[in-house]
Amino acid sequence: MELSAAATPALPAPADTVRAVVVVPARDEEDRIGACLAALLAQTEIGPEEYEVIVILDACEDDTAAVVAAARSAVDGPKSALYQRFSAHQQLGPAIHVVPGPGRGAGPARATGMDVGCARLESLGRGDGLLASTDADSVVARDWIARQLEAIAGGAEAIGGEVHLDPAEAAALPDGVLARRQADLAARTREAATRGPAEHAHFSGASLGVTPRAYRRAGGMAWMAALEDQELEDRLHAAGIAIHRLRPVSVVTAARTAGRAERGLARDLELARWLEERRYDGAEFDADRLLGAKATSIAAILPARECARTIGPILESIVPLHGAGLLDELIVVDADSIDGTAAVAREHGATVLSESALRPELGPARGKGDAMWRAVGATDAELIVFLDADTVDFHPGLLIGLLGPPLVDPSLALVKGTFRRPFALGDAVREGEGGRVTELVARPLLNLHFPSLAGFAQPLAGEIAIRRDVFERLSVPVGYGVEIAMLIDALGLAGLDALAEVDLGVRQNRHQSLRALSAMAGEVMVAVERRTDGPARPAFPAFRPRPEGPDPNELWRLRCEERPPLAG
Repeated sequence: MELSAAATPALPAPADTVRAVVVVPARDEEDRIGACLAALLAQTEIGPEEYEVIVILDACEDDTAAVVAAARSAVDGPKSALYQRFSAHQQLGPAIHVVPGPGRGAGPARATGMDVGCARLESLGRGDGLLASTDADSVVARDWIARQLEAIAGGAEAIGGEVHLDPAEAAALPDGVLARRQADLAARTREAATRGPAEHAHFSGASLGVTPRAYRRAGGMAWMAALEDQELEDRLHAAGIAIHRLRPVSVVTAARTAGRAERGLARDLELARWLEERRYDGAEFDADRLLGAKATSIAAILPARECARTIGPILESIVPLHGAGLLDELIVVDADSIDGTAAVAREHGATVLSESALRPELGPARGKGDAMWRAVGATDAELIVFLDADTVDFHPGLLIGLLGPPLVDPSLALVKGTFRRPFALGDAVREGEGGRVTELVARPLLNLHFPSLAGFAQPLAGEIAIRRDVFERLSVPVGYGVEIAMLIDALGLAGLDALAEVDLGVRQNRHQSLRALSAMAGEVMVAVERRTDGPARPAFPAFRPRPEGPDPNELWRLRCEERPPLAG
């Protein structure tokens, strides 16, 4: 069992009559924990002397502690007066104990309480008692404890309660969110049935219960910042302990989309709402509609390196939109290509800038991100649109679709394009197999460190529309880390609701070798690592691409430098 690192607090010994302990982790829940405790105090079919509540106050900065203290007073204060009239055995409500949390998130807070509760029941010899937990933003049914004790008496060792969303808060969610949730729960229920009795899919911190004996056999609850309930489920399964997911064990929980934990229901609902409200279809926009909605200056910037073969057809699609007034500037920022990219771009009516001639005091441009940063400094447009210059099947709808969301919704700060990415290898085309660095590096890293961004299908897409005032506040990696860094930093600056993704259909880019993609992946990883909450450390600037290659001593230099925000 992984016992909590925090020392067990000195609590009064549990009454001999206690059969159940309920753990409630809480951080800054002053508006909700009162209802949670009221429901726990009003439990039926069980005497108040038969259970107790342990609240884990986890680094609260609001009045949560005061609300808990008021609940304790409601139990303890009048009781002494009652003692003057009734027998000393009369008890108005269950004991409420307060334990300080470690301040490391809901998971460690819950684990702390579960460990304390388990020890208290064991001290009474009740290895078959009930060790339960709910969340501070949840309201359990009046018979929540009784139904779990009933299940334990019938042979259950672990119980998952059915979790219902608060009806009023759920009604504010888009219809698609609730429909998707119901479909997901149905699939998860079928899967859960392979592990034990499953009348629903839930085994979550909002409503879970185990016997102390099962808790010990499973190894206790892990100290995880979030998803500690899922980890406990896996531990129980590994220990051969079936979870009984029972409908009569019921709880109503908040349907908020801004939660305290990095993972969990609030984050899931936030992402589901975002997918419903901030995913667009580029085909729904047309040039006339956007011209009518245009109220800001727009510059299209195409960073280009050796793109003579593709830049001409791309510009042929864009120049008419420039002429119609949808674009105010059309800029190709060229990496001094030797294949004639600049000449082709000029012939097709673009303004061509040499990336290294912009801000020459900084020396030669260091890569794509550096070119983008320098080019933005060369225009005063209020909306910047970045487009890749190596797309082989570009058409006007790609630009129109990308411009659509920010023009019709001024609240959007950044919009990324998403595509279906086929992988062409000779005459063979494998659908959906393009974007190897995206699938193998970028998306896993975002899911791991920035789960709010997990809904972006193409986080490394070069098709981006961004407000100038946002871009000017970004630190910009000079190399391939630029796109993912823009996405992460824009989230911090503007919030998830200000970000969107638009489906632009199918896109075919030239494919790089695995050797080249290795360096790209390294730069993406450096950009993400610098934006995590972990300890800051300098990026290792080089790595060995292939120790078994022709030169085992070869080192590749990663471009880890970042340009400072243009806004200073």
